[in-house]
Amino acid sequence: MVEAGEMDSNVTEPESFWDILQEMASVWTTTVLLVPCVIVLTAGFFYLYSFIMGLLSKTSVRNKVVVVTDALSGLGKECAGVFHRGGARLILCGKSWEELEELADDLANASDPILTFPSKLVLLDFGDMDSMPDVISEILECYGCLDIVIFNSSMKIKAPAQNVSLEMDKLLMDNNYFGPATLAKGLLPSMISRRTGHLLLVNSIQGKIAVPFRTSYAASKHAVQAFFDCLRAEVEEFGISVSTINHTFISRSASADTEASKSIWSLLYTKKPLGVSPDEAATEIVKTLSNKRKEVLIAPSLPKVALFTRCFFPNVFFAVMAAGVKSDAAAENM
Repeated sequence: MVEAGEMDSNVTEPESFWDILQEMASVWTTTVLLVPCVIVLTAGFFYLYSFIMGLLSKTSVRNKVVVVTDALSGLGKECAGVFHRGGARLILCGKSWEELEELADDLANASDPILTFPSKLVLLDFGDMDSMPDVISEILECYGCLDIVIFNSSMKIKAPAQNVSLEMDKLLMDNNYFGPATLAKGLLPSMISRRTGHLLLVNSIQGKIAVPFRTSYAASKHAVQAFFDCLRAEVEEFGISVSTINHTFISRSASADTEASKSIWSLLYTKKPLGVSPDEAATEIVKTLSNKRKEVLIAPSLPKVALFTRCFFPNVFFAVMAAGVKSDAAAENM
């Protein structure tokens, strides 16, 4: 028989409360020390990645023939400066020949002529569709080939649907849809023959989501978005890339944007009081050209949530939009 004393000696005594606390403290101390190290290493990795991508982006346009459809806008001038310093062969388009010449002179005076190329200038007005065949021929004659086309032209309007005339609807569609689509179709054969090229559309977030009082504008942006989305699949076999960048809005100046609407839906397309700056958008364009991303959204969290809501909870989205119209109307009547 086993005596009681022997049985007690084989039983492991439970850990004391203080031992458990010491083990927990040890685990907690290890965790506290490990988490900052992981955060620092992760941040370092992303910084190194961004640095390397930045270096690659600066060389992605060297010796490339780049067309900017609206070089006279804030974003267009910023892109022209970035591409020119990067050694691109620029074809700058715009509605005013005098302003184009002034821009070309500014670029030439601010850079080393040995490392850069003089800009070619082409008058382009999407509102004049009859001139498009001549414009396409002139662009192709500049260098005989194309590598990159930046479609950044845009015409905006804000008004109730019943107040927008048919003539204005047509003008909006010419500038925002028919013009870019016609230019793309005219330049594509040159790219297809060389089996290379990159078309990049700078489009409003309203190409994906619509807000009140922008019926015609949003319709034109939806149309051009669909055109380039379809085109992407059609030209992929020829080695041609198609990218779209959807932004909230490009800020022009502090004075021009501080009076932005404060209605409910205005939060859906504003990133901050001054919107997306031209240099931020230009940086994203260069990155997109470098990594050939198909679609980029430059927007804060709220517009992204709105896009998600529109897709999966449309009734909720429509109710919020309607409430915004009612609250805005009530504020104007007070």
